[in-house]
Amino acid sequence: MAIKDVSAATMFDVLHDSQYRKTWDPAMMESFDIARISATADVGYYSWLCPKPLKNRDVVTLRSWQVTDEDYVIINYSVKHPKYPPLKNFVRAVSILTGYVIKPTGPNSCSFIYLSQADPKGSLPKWVVNKASQVFAPKVMKCVHKAGQDYPEWKQQNSPDQKPWLFPEQNVLPMMDPSELSIQRADSLENVDESLVAEEQENEDSSCVPAVLRDNGWPRDTMGYSHTNAKEP
Repeated sequence: MAIKDVSAATMFDVLHDSQYRKTWDPAMMESFDIARISATADVGYYSWLCPKPLKNRDVVTLRSWQVTDEDYVIINYSVKHPKYPPLKNFVRAVSILTGYVIKPTGPNSCSFIYLSQADPKGSLPKWVVNKASQVFAPKVMKCVHKAGQDYPEWKQQNSPDQKPWLFPEQNVLPMMDPSELSIQRADSLENVDESLVAEEQENEDSSCVPAVLRDNGWPRDTMGYSHTNAKEP
């Protein structure tokens, strides 16, 4: 996506700022950072609303990032955390690999690339797959762009000097030994069959929904998914 009115640095901040995400991500139920692995890596939790009447999803991911003169890169993948096992009221989704590459194209413009291979766990009805690719994904990108436009003004009023993703000395998260984590394999989780679930009418304003169905993210950083296990309703 070509963004002509927001800098790459601002878009990078938007993806990291969990407090700001609460103001623009209507699908988010809960999101928080759990621990840091290094100055440029952390573990976090994200849960989000799915299109009714599907079950809501959540994810635990290890995220790392890098800033260079040429681009900003964020990647994440699902992990098992001993203190955050799958919850009864959610379907634990899997980010196999999700990433963002943001490249400056000018002082106040950038290219925004988002790629994701994720498994929402379950056999999904065809209408969900179609809606995710044709409706949700474009609206999510529109939401992220709008969030970038509004971020500088918001940040000026909300701890403007606090950016622990850029300044590690500001990070107060506890350190965690990466040996306590393991990669979350999709085949080790319950496979939920929702292939016969019929679509319910939703308010149009609620359809800015991560499709990971998201992290950012939407993750956190999970905003899209690649999933082929879909069946006709």
